[in-house]
Amino acid sequence: MTQACGGSGRLAAVDAVRGLAVLGMFAVHVGPGPRPEGAGYLIVAADGRAPALFTLLAGFSLALAQRGRTPAERPDGWAHRYRPLLIRCAVLAGLGLLLAALWPGILVILAFFAVYFLAAEPFTRLPTPVLTAVAGVSVVAGPLLSFLLGPVFGYEASGRGAVPGPASLTGWDGLGRVLCELLLTGAYPLATYFPYVLVGLAAGRLLDPRERRDAGRMALWGAVAAAAGYGAAWVAAHPLGGRERLLDVIAARHPEALGAADPVREVLGGQFGAVPSTSWDWLLVADPYSQTPLETIGNAGVGCALIGLFALAAHGRAGARLLGPPAALGAMALSAYVLHALVLAGPAHGAGSWGALAAFAGVALAAAWAWQHFWADSPLRRGPLEHLLRLAAQGGGGR
Repeated sequence: MTQACGGSGRLAAVDAVRGLAVLGMFAVHVGPGPRPEGAGYLIVAADGRAPALFTLLAGFSLALAQRGRTPAERPDGWAHRYRPLLIRCAVLAGLGLLLAALWPGILVILAFFAVYFLAAEPFTRLPTPVLTAVAGVSVVAGPLLSFLLGPVFGYEASGRGAVPGPASLTGWDGLGRVLCELLLTGAYPLATYFPYVLVGLAAGRLLDPRERRDAGRMALWGAVAAAAGYGAAWVAAHPLGGRERLLDVIAARHPEALGAADPVREVLGGQFGAVPSTSWDWLLVADPYSQTPLETIGNAGVGCALIGLFALAAHGRAGARLLGPPAALGAMALSAYVLHALVLAGPAHGAGSWGALAAFAGVALAAAWAWQHFWADSPLRRGPLEHLLRLAAQGGGGR
């Protein structure tokens, strides 16, 4: 049986997957560029999937936190139900704005996560069949909304992929722009990333990774979904000629990308979480940060497969020991994220090498492991920022 971590109801295997996502984030932020050769495939594998995996795990963890709780056991009244959530989201948004102001050279996701958690609350109360159907529809509807509304806001070919900063909050125009970025045009907008939360929430309701059979099913169906998403995109791009049509569109609408080694990825690299609105063929790619239905299916499949595989590994003693260091890192993912952003905003700004990646990963794994052992019998075990966030929420009426 997989062990719960810190009494929070989250499984050690899930924390280990989150720890892997942290390492993937390091790979993208401080590793060398993603080149499809040799060790470069590790960066390619992490590119675009790390934020998707974090977001999927957010929904999955919400489902685990609810598991086994009857409606009568859930918080009742406005204060106990919503105030802790609002406080947590306010803290996350504040941290995101602060880090964005420091400019660590990365696209800070925390403000977007605050919006995800706010948006997820009503969905946590849906019956499982309805939630599953809504999650499936969102995988298509979210990217389609991004594609259709881009031109309405003047972002048909470029200009998307921004991160809100505090300087934008000084006037009504700035507030409107921030809201648009959080919902539709930013680097990780609700339209294209919230489907991961819903898929994770539905998966956590349908399958319990503490059960070996469910863990196996999760690994199998995740692998099938990944193969289906990425495979369908490959068929659309090559046998069906989608890539050639996109290259023609790029020549006409995105000429600045023609000099890149891969013009398609160059365009997507400037859009991030938004789907370019210059051709319907964009909706059939699955490249990193394209956030199309096919990439969402593929990325969600990878995430579910990893949860299932790690849960299976945790059933054995040797596997549980191997998962210990990444699980310790994953348990304090928020602290690791903020600290790495602060380091990137200062002494390691612009880092991008295998040496930098090894240093970040090694220090983070060792520090998280040491922290959890030193504070083994303390609420601080889950990480300093995690503990402060919990205290803030409890002070606002949490239980």
